Amino acid sequence: MTGSTATDSTSPPAIVTNGLRKAFGDVVAVDGLDLEVARGEVFGFLGPNGAGKTTTVRMLATLLTPSAGTATVAGIPVTRENAVAIRSRISVLPEAAGLYLRLSVEDNLVFFAELYGLGRSDTDHRIAAALDAVDLSARRRHLAGTLSKGQRQRVALARALLADHEVMFLDEPTSGLDPEASRDVRDLIEQLRQRDVTVFLTTHRLDEASRLCDRVAIFAQHLRMVGRPDQLSARLFGCTVEVALRAPLLNPERVFSTVPGITHWSGDDARYDLVVDDANEVVPAVARALVGAGADILRLGEERRSLEDVYLQVVEGEAQ
Repeated sequence: MTGSTATDSTSPPAIVTNGLRKAFGDVVAVDGLDLEVARGEVFGFLGPNGAGKTTTVRMLATLLTPSAGTATVAGIPVTRENAVAIRSRISVLPEAAGLYLRLSVEDNLVFFAELYGLGRSDTDHRIAAALDAVDLSARRRHLAGTLSKGQRQRVALARALLADHEVMFLDEPTSGLDPEASRDVRDLIEQLRQRDVTVFLTTHRLDEASRLCDRVAIFAQHLRMVGRPDQLSARLFGCTVEVALRAPLLNPERVFSTVPGITHWSGDDARYDLVVDDANEVVPAVARALVGAGADILRLGEERRSLEDVYLQVVEGEAQ
């Protein structure tokens, strides 16, 4: 289930791209991306390896110059001249932690806090709060090189939390983390949502994206689909209601034909699939019709196709 968004529809978008393109010689990594991400939204950017997701993030973070098209981040046009202004308003968590392994955890964070322009008095408080948020306070004095991959990823996340940035780009933030640490990262993303921070999340964990994101985009060189996970599922697969009974209906055609909103049904042996216009309206009517026919209902509800089903349908269908 997607979380509720804290966005204000009257606020300008946090990220806008128009025809954004990046080519490396003859290889096109991003081809004409048109996208809008609302302020305070947790937005999932999904796609296979080599799809251009990291290239997109690097362009939005002013680390790569687009070959064509335009973009704005935090209300600022993405240009070489505006790079400093944009970087002061964003945080980027790459998949590789990017720490100085011969420095302690604390010294790494002090170094980056200085790059963010934080004052020393504020830095101590922010480092303590960030390490506490990622449950690494006890490792404060440890060298970064002695930490596990998952712990280094936590330090990188703490680094991203140091400043009060408007937009956070998180590239596979739970990569290499155990289930408990992954849960902690998800909790942090929920906290960022409550603070009205825009989170641009790339991940291969589709269950995680479905749980966290207000909307997702499926992307491979160009945009394939964008919307809420449940909207994408309904768009691809329609709306299906599952019916399981204790015994088969004597005349299922007569029962289901009396219910408005059922466009097709199939099944036998006490199990039926109904293709419907709107499950919220049809399910109560189906229940009344079944009870009226003397059926004992074991299960009656909408069949929800997962975000993984949607993703595979889009990506594999595109590859064929």
